[in-house]
Amino acid sequence: MSEKNSKIVAQNRKARFNFEIIDTLEAGIILTGSEVKSLRTSKVNITDTYAASEKNEILIHNLQIDEYKNSNQPKHNPRRIKKLLLHKREIKKIQGFIDQKGLTIIPLKIYFNIDGIAKLQIAIARGKKLHDKRETEKQRDWNRSKQRLLKNNS
Repeated sequence: MSEKNSKIVAQNRKARFNFEIIDTLEAGIILTGSEVKSLRTSKVNITDTYAASEKNEILIHNLQIDEYKNSNQPKHNPRRIKKLLLHKREIKKIQGFIDQKGLTIIPLKIYFNIDGIAKLQIAIARGKKLHDKRETEKQRDWNRSKQRLLKNNS
């Protein structure tokens, strides 16, 4: 994914703090027209979202896309379960990771690629323990302090 050619709609900033990212994939999402319009206006929340494997499909749960106000279609359910579009080999790879102990699928961000198609970046991740989170926080603070010192000295 080219960062400068895509428009990021939503990011799950807590994901990298709460989880150890093992692998990332890009997936399409099956959406209705009004959901796409809501995405374009950034009316989406992905903080409590997760994905699960069911019957050789990957489904995204708890992805909240608010209703589009100017839609003439029937209103959609903001938290309906959505199917992710992946190749069979990618689904098999994900299911292999999920079968391992303690791994889960979490979304990292939703964006529109250069062709204007909504994409979801998902990660196969393992939950961090409390001491791992503390270590991440210490490392982040140390890097900030180091940058301040370097900036002040030059």
